[in-house]
Amino acid sequence: MKKKLVAVLMTAAMTATMLTGCGGDKAAETADTTTSTATDEAADAAEDNAADAGESAEATGEAVTLKIFSNLPDRKNGQGLVEQMIIDEYMAENPNVTIEVEALDEEAYKTKFKAYSMDGMPDVVSIWGQPAFLDEVLEAGVLAELNEADYADYGFIAGSLEGFKKDGKLYGLPRNTDIQIIYYNQKMFEDNGWEVPATYEDFMTLCTTIKDAGITPIAMDGGDGWPMACFLTDLLVKVAGTDYADIVSNAIATGDFSAPEIKQATQLLVNAADAGAFQTGYDTQDYGTAQNLFTNGQAAMFVMGSWECSMALNEDIPEEIRTNIRAFTLPPMADGKGGANDIAAWNGGGYAVSANSEIKEEAIKFLNYMYQPDKLSKYGWENGVGMSAQDQSPFMTGNETELQKQVVDILKNATSVSGTPINDCGPSAFKTTIESEIQSVSNGTESIDDFLAAIGAACK
Repeated sequence: MKKKLVAVLMTAAMTATMLTGCGGDKAAETADTTTSTATDEAADAAEDNAADAGESAEATGEAVTLKIFSNLPDRKNGQGLVEQMIIDEYMAENPNVTIEVEALDEEAYKTKFKAYSMDGMPDVVSIWGQPAFLDEVLEAGVLAELNEADYADYGFIAGSLEGFKKDGKLYGLPRNTDIQIIYYNQKMFEDNGWEVPATYEDFMTLCTTIKDAGITPIAMDGGDGWPMACFLTDLLVKVAGTDYADIVSNAIATGDFSAPEIKQATQLLVNAADAGAFQTGYDTQDYGTAQNLFTNGQAAMFVMGSWECSMALNEDIPEEIRTNIRAFTLPPMADGKGGANDIAAWNGGGYAVSANSEIKEEAIKFLNYMYQPDKLSKYGWENGVGMSAQDQSPFMTGNETELQKQVVDILKNATSVSGTPINDCGPSAFKTTIESEIQSVSNGTESIDDFLAAIGAACK
């Protein structure tokens, strides 16, 4: 129930902020003015907090090297670009500080993070505010406690900090509000007379039609495991509706995944793979391969999170494709409890400071600088990255890409959000098992019952 409450709070808060940012009636204009004023005050308070967090090195002019470990290896696009912009600005404003960045893709990052947990962490690290990742990290005591009161004026959305806490203490800050999305090539759809499906049944019929035309329907990163688990989450949301969180939490607690809703969602995943909805070899292909299929025009759709909205601004993608990238969410199914506006969404990645950092004050100072309302959140929006965990309404100009506007509308119209995706709800052993077994169940080499038994056993 706690996860459901947090999800409802997040939806309500984000709906309100998005309404103020999209223009319209006088009330919206008034709300926008109020929010902007509050944000200005928040920026002033944030600067004060950042300055207070670690004055010693700056005051003495002592040379400091700050080490950052990031899961964003692409420093020219998307979130990696935003992160690097802030790092460069911080060094320009603090000439005594040198920042060294080590950036790996997500799977390699998580592997090395475990090694750093034993051998000593870099000063600032990427984290995920979800039980599968954070519980063991906090038990190991490798993250520094943050003063939650410092962030009262940073514009964090209600409930977004909860996943980064333990026993009421704050150990990290969220970066994103992530929405599970199906990106599609609008021009390809129009040229072939395809329409965005209104029901899940229409969606599967569309996949068959696209496949029959000799085009891959959906580019799927099956090799990494977690994208398919997020897709399974989306399916379960459409099957179970607002009961999603309770069903998953009960399964995790008991190690029993035999709930009919979970079985049905898993069967739908298997059916989609059987129908050829994904590319040949999807179960061994990685993120970059799947994305390239879509951005090169070889696939009509791409299943991924809202953090990839920056594709619309990425000049490495052919103009004809990037300007035609659009999005929709998984449509409702005939016998499902989830409606069109019950969406899979959660607060995803973020940042924390090492508990054993020798320059902890400087590290916290940098973290607070990064989260000033006119930094991470603003730059993210301006670069089309997706939705922040902070109020972004003051930064909306009306000149956003069509893709950004669609994502804003998706969140604005949401009646409920799922909260944590299924693979991140349990212990790390569960996460490892579901992400390594989901390929086998989807391609038919493992039965649904065996899959559900295996992930259940990993919770015990």
